[in-house]
Amino acid sequence: MSPNRFYPLSVYFRRRFGCRVRKIALDAGSSCPNRDGLISAGGCTFCNEKGSGTGLAGTQPLRRQFLTARERMLTREKDVRFMGYIQSFSNTYGPADRLRGMMRELAGLPDLAGIAVGTRPDCLDEEKLAILRDAPFEEVWLDLGLQSAHDKTLRRINRGHDAACFAEWAKKAGDSGVKVCAHVITGLPGETLADFEQTLAVVNSLPVSGIKIHNLYICRGTVLERQWRDGELEPLSQADSLTWLVRGLTLLRPDIVVHRLNSDPDASELAAPGWALDKTKYLNATKQCLLESDVWQGKALGMPLSEWFNLDGRENG
Repeated sequence: MSPNRFYPLSVYFRRRFGCRVRKIALDAGSSCPNRDGLISAGGCTFCNEKGSGTGLAGTQPLRRQFLTARERMLTREKDVRFMGYIQSFSNTYGPADRLRGMMRELAGLPDLAGIAVGTRPDCLDEEKLAILRDAPFEEVWLDLGLQSAHDKTLRRINRGHDAACFAEWAKKAGDSGVKVCAHVITGLPGETLADFEQTLAVVNSLPVSGIKIHNLYICRGTVLERQWRDGELEPLSQADSLTWLVRGLTLLRPDIVVHRLNSDPDASELAAPGWALDKTKYLNATKQCLLESDVWQGKALGMPLSEWFNLDGRENG
């Protein structure tokens, strides 16, 4: 019996490609309309100036970033392929030709199984979606930020778009054959567990193929840090965060691939909570909580455990 009571990305990749697939983070030097003044200059309240960037943009082209990381990773393990993840900021922002150039630059790289492109739903249009759909890779994922399905929350965190915008472009992308990975956050300011449950109900209702669930953490140099230091908000405790996450998994469609279950902040940028630094401990606690509570992904939707462990011949990754 698989120890996973959720559908992890490692299992999906092994079934899809027949081997282990590792992600390589790539930095295209992209910007964001929520930082360059088009929408606002402050960005989302939780996002710092790096925007999850590697800092490699401007020093190495995408091809060199990929090849350097590939060479390093192949010294540690064999029989592995890679998924290039263009991660920082909003990578479909700007002219369509810029996105087309990224796809062209990455095409034909050795051991590249596919790409994932991180962006905002308000930075998409039909032409850009067609570029992604027709990109010359075995698989294309669109990492699309939702964070919350509640417009009041999106306004509070200065997101700059509404939930309807996400729903529109998640549907268009999914219907076109581009795999959508929705990003959501537990413990957003002002939200309750019931609010998070409703966000997952929206995700379930759309052609979403994957999900990243992040626990809210306070990053240095952000609006969120100032609000936290002023006593305006408090991040969830580890116990409460686990409660939200486990409950969320029980409500998640069982076919949705779980790309991530928690945030992965750098120690140098984390202000709070301290427990967020120990990613492995949190993941192990999640698996233990699922086991001890005798719950699993999709249980609340009627998925029986016997079917879960045999669904489509899944095996542990």
